[in-house]
Amino acid sequence: MFLPTTSKELKRLGWSELDVILVSGDTYIDTPYNGIAIVGKILLDAGYRVGVIAQPDINADVDITRLGEPRLFWGVSAGLVDSMVANYTATKKFRKQDDFTPGITNNRRPDRASIKYVNHIRKNFKDTVPIVLGGIEASLRRVTHYDYWTNKLRKSLLFDAKADVLIYGMAERTILELANAYRDGASHTDIQGLCYIAKEPKEGFIELPSFDECKADKKAFINMFHQFYNNNEPVISKGLCQLQDSRWLIQNPPQDYMSEEQIDSVYDLQYERDVHPFYKAQGDVKALQTIQFSVTTHHGCYGECNFCAISVHQGRTIRSRSQESVVSEIDAFKNHSDFKGIINDVGGATANMYGYECDKKMKSGVCIDKPCTSSTVCGALKPDHKPQIQMLKQIRELPHVKKVFVNSGIRYDLINEDKKHGQEYLKTLVDHHISGQMKVAPEHTEDKILKLMGKPNKETLTNFKKNFDNLNKKSGKKQFLTYYLIAAHPGSQMDDMQSLKQFANKELRLNPEQVQVFIPTPSTYSTLMYYTEMDPWSRKPIFVEKDQNKKQQQKDMVTQKSDWSGLNNKRENKYGNKYKKFN
Repeated sequence: MFLPTTSKELKRLGWSELDVILVSGDTYIDTPYNGIAIVGKILLDAGYRVGVIAQPDINADVDITRLGEPRLFWGVSAGLVDSMVANYTATKKFRKQDDFTPGITNNRRPDRASIKYVNHIRKNFKDTVPIVLGGIEASLRRVTHYDYWTNKLRKSLLFDAKADVLIYGMAERTILELANAYRDGASHTDIQGLCYIAKEPKEGFIELPSFDECKADKKAFINMFHQFYNNNEPVISKGLCQLQDSRWLIQNPPQDYMSEEQIDSVYDLQYERDVHPFYKAQGDVKALQTIQFSVTTHHGCYGECNFCAISVHQGRTIRSRSQESVVSEIDAFKNHSDFKGIINDVGGATANMYGYECDKKMKSGVCIDKPCTSSTVCGALKPDHKPQIQMLKQIRELPHVKKVFVNSGIRYDLINEDKKHGQEYLKTLVDHHISGQMKVAPEHTEDKILKLMGKPNKETLTNFKKNFDNLNKKSGKKQFLTYYLIAAHPGSQMDDMQSLKQFANKELRLNPEQVQVFIPTPSTYSTLMYYTEMDPWSRKPIFVEKDQNKKQQQKDMVTQKSDWSGLNNKRENKYGNKYKKFN
């Protein structure tokens, strides 16, 4: 069933009131790709009456009041993306389209949606039940953080929004424990995976540099971020507290990760895999095309790319579903009227991390001083693609499945490192699971920038490309690699982008098109570099491009067309820099 979003639906269900109302910056799509749908279904399965209000109009009371007031709490999320990232480009231009809004026009998600929704609730319901923040916007803004759009440090979103509780990370276990505490009239202050405000610091918790100290000293902010980042994982992490004005932010230790059986149970819940009819009548939702028949195989990512917040939000330890659960979910697609036999994606944050983990990490927790992957793959990690090969084979053999795509990101360094099954896995992708092109994300080619990004070196990429090209040649397929690249990352200057361009022309044999300007999103190391203009480990100064026009020029340097396959001549580009075309 869909979670109710109108009073008529409440009447049909025979519900006089709701226990929980979830408010979201995205429209309501009932799929396990939607955090609001997952949280709602978990609470519903536990016996709670849950409703959803998606993208409420904050300039009128008709949306926020149509389900009444919940008995236990409000749950507020800005959506699957930070609302400022959803609304603005890297050069701070307003985005005209929103794939999670009916009709696609970006006119329903307010800036700083979490704050706006909380204020809207309090305006219409005086002295209401607790308001709980969740989702990626809340998770990544839970401590003092740099905000790119105001170019300053901001307090925890819990303070700015004036909410009661903030849940961070993957919320499946925490939300249920919190609901039970509210139902039973019990304290929530010891529940893992949440933040709250207190008058005093909590004994035994790590005291972070205060908000005022971070504002006054960038090195203090760097110290704060290291402590914050290193206490995001179960087993190794302690609770944190931070003085913000006269009160304290209390961050309890992270929630324990779910077992395979528990993760399976979340995805075994019944999802409609469609937009709720109330919102579907308001226009097409573009995101549905991508997520309707896509499948999540695991949580977490140990890639730790410094510009990416997934490791902070989902964690650095992979938690995989069973193959049986994944195949069963796809087998059920045959009962959906919209299913045409095409699986858009089977994966996660990084597709080929499914089904294996570091034994040391599983016993003792993540390493603080050594990443699993960076310029090289840690020797303790033994990549093994066999589980995913087996799972993909089972999916392909389902009689109602015509084509299965793997469109999630692929770590090519893990494929190279897997000496037993890496080549077999790549051949499986080439033969069955890509259509014309395969997406990889080297992000850059220059060693100093790759080091700041936390990415493998370009030799790893060229070795992978050779294998990919050879497999396609043997298979008689004309398939290509598509490369995602970043311009204006901290440390990057025009000369670096020119070198990237030349490498792409000569070694990759292409003119890059998938290039984005770096966006300093909350709670990443790259954003820390952008704000402080320092390498956060050495504290040495680094160049950071902050002029919007010059950021765009870095992108244009790479994307401009050039006859790289032609003559070996020179010419001046539009920035006055000379570069050589390669055969």
